[in-house]
Amino acid sequence: MKEYPAMTSDSALAVPRIAVILPCYNEAGAIVQTVQDFRRALPHADIYVFDNNSSDGSPELARGAGAIVRRVTQQGKGHVVRRMFADVDADIYIMADGDATYEAAAAPAMVAAMLDDNLDMVVGCRKSEAEEAYRPGHRLGNWALTSLLKQLFGRSFTDILSGYRVFSRRFVKSFPVLSAGFEIETEISVHALELAMPVAEVVTAYGARPEGSVSKLSTYRDGFRILRTIFTLYRIERPILFFGVIAAFLVALGLGLAAPLIVTYMHTGLVPRFPTAILVTGLMILATLSGMCGLILDTVVRGRREVRRLSYLGFRAPSDFARRD
Repeated sequence: MKEYPAMTSDSALAVPRIAVILPCYNEAGAIVQTVQDFRRALPHADIYVFDNNSSDGSPELARGAGAIVRRVTQQGKGHVVRRMFADVDADIYIMADGDATYEAAAAPAMVAAMLDDNLDMVVGCRKSEAEEAYRPGHRLGNWALTSLLKQLFGRSFTDILSGYRVFSRRFVKSFPVLSAGFEIETEISVHALELAMPVAEVVTAYGARPEGSVSKLSTYRDGFRILRTIFTLYRIERPILFFGVIAAFLVALGLGLAAPLIVTYMHTGLVPRFPTAILVTGLMILATLSGMCGLILDTVVRGRREVRRLSYLGFRAPSDFARRD
């Protein structure tokens, strides 16, 4: 397994500054193991634990294991990721969960893949070693959401919900985090797809939680939130198609209602059903307005995308870590 160049005391080689960033909420049964596993895999990395109002002593345990602990009072993984990306300064960021389910030993190979190909994100695709590690409901939801994302944006990832990711500095510092909860992984994936960033996926082991550690996920609640996020992003990023579909539906409905009126008018020269005629007129007006909204918002989105791309290009490439911004 290829790894990035190791740092030694007598080495003159420049090495990237690596930060391991771990969201944490009541992970007393797993946070120490997680910190220790990443310390063994990446001895020279800075390991940060961002605690999200834990009540089980997780921050103290993480600090005792050698991690740098920060506190985030706004509840939700999205809020935690926003703070992590804003507060931590590094060349390469490795994000994982604090539940010891992700394979820390795979991190050096993921970093090497990023540096070799100048990638902006490497996703750790989960390959579960135990059935209880990755429940069937979550598998189904992940497949459905991944397929939907591919339909909406043209391409996708194998595992869009993976929380194990390696980011470049230019990804982290150009990403406007908007999500509040577990839908953050979907937003991260869409950001990479929208800016056509160079990305890759690496298959990593995914294990069961240690005994005493409890999952905070809810299959239906979090699945609904992620689905809502995808449609919201689709409305924002693809307005001409989103509002175009609405306009087409209104036109089809209006034509369906107008057909009998047209036939009657051609035979008698009269329009006997004025309420229906007024309704058809209203539907056509709404369809026109919807189509125009899509056209206008598409121009706005294009401008926003150009600004985001320019912001992204303002930071160095991953392999140019020797240069400081």
